[in-house]
Amino acid sequence: MSDPDRIRHLAIEGSAIRDIPSFYDEINRVFMADEDWRLGPSLDALNDMLYGGYGALMGADAAFITWHDIEMSRAALGIETTLRFLRARAAERSQFNGSPIAGQIAALEGLGGTTYFDVVMEVFADHPNIALIHA
Repeated sequence: MSDPDRIRHLAIEGSAIRDIPSFYDEINRVFMADEDWRLGPSLDALNDMLYGGYGALMGADAAFITWHDIEMSRAALGIETTLRFLRARAAERSQFNGSPIAGQIAALEGLGGTTYFDVVMEVFADHPNIALIHA
């Protein structure tokens, strides 16, 4: 059984999320408030932070994260935001392989692709010690 002092209760304010940069602003507000550095806009960084080596989850056995106004976040990180993100990535072909990005764009334009929000949910789901409560 976990020590109650090692269980965190945190809240994400979905109404503060309007796009990808504001998503990371909110993540930093919630998880990195006591750190002297901030997460960059990276799903890998989000994943690493959720392992609990630093920030609000450091030393935690488990966490309950209430995501208020989650439907607002779903819309803010939905198809249009994801398309803008992917198109910007595709324009940087010297850094990124463009063909998987082109496939992702085509899928989203056909309304069947994975959004940035979907990927964020997958990242959270990869951490069984974190309970994400949709509110």
